[in-house]
Amino acid sequence: MGRVTQRRKVLKLSLAGPPRRREDIMAAEEPLEIRLGRKPFSVTMRTPGDDFDLVAGFLVSEGVVWQPEQLGAMRFCAGEDEDGRQTYNVIEAQLAPGVPLPDTSLERHVYTSSSCGICGTASIDAVTKNSHFGLEPPPEGGGLALETLLALPDQLRRRQQVFERTGGVHAAGLFTFDGELLCLREDVGRHNAVDKVIGWALREGRLPLRGTVLQVSGRASFELVQKAYLAGIPVLSAVSAPSSLAVELAEETGLTLAGFSRGETVNVYSHPGRLVRAGVEISV
Repeated sequence: MGRVTQRRKVLKLSLAGPPRRREDIMAAEEPLEIRLGRKPFSVTMRTPGDDFDLVAGFLVSEGVVWQPEQLGAMRFCAGEDEDGRQTYNVIEAQLAPGVPLPDTSLERHVYTSSSCGICGTASIDAVTKNSHFGLEPPPEGGGLALETLLALPDQLRRRQQVFERTGGVHAAGLFTFDGELLCLREDVGRHNAVDKVIGWALREGRLPLRGTVLQVSGRASFELVQKAYLAGIPVLSAVSAPSSLAVELAEETGLTLAGFSRGETVNVYSHPGRLVRAGVEISV
């Protein structure tokens, strides 16, 4: 497998001492090409590791699969670097018989691209129409204790092993409403970390992810709300801010979106009815 971290020499500068050379540990970043039916489908920059989960989750986020039996075998394709070592940077995924290959037209890729900047009502409509699960309405009396929600960022941070060594990766953690950690993944791309979590859930036969919270280490973008919704995750919580379109999509799809979850406070931008404080449903 590819290396999760790499070591490099760095020049350490200080106002209170002479320059000195030291070794730094950095998060690895390498391209991963995803092929479907031997045809190129997508390329993403990622931190190597949990690559099959990444591919599976990406296919869920693209609306290609939503049940584990729809995804057949996955394998690394042959490839070597300049030193003759296997790169593990190409994965070929086979869809089960009867599962159609995705449309690779320009229109579809404009909608699914995480970096194109395309937004608006058409994009939100496309997301909601592509969901195979939807979200259940908040249960009577709420369901997720505010104290539990506020504790998740610290739980996530304590378990970020790659971040602890490098300081250079995002994390996504899937928790139950009781605060139990089900899966944690790290990656240089926040969207990749989320795809790795969702891909794990697909391969474990856990979709849709009812009664769970997706806690992320950074901000909440439109694409993260999209991925959570398509996996059936009812609550997305971020340490930093959401974007305006993320809030709009969360409102439209019925997802509870929280941001600036730090210490004893959190901003809830949509559907607070899933939250309870001291056993009482939170409503405004």
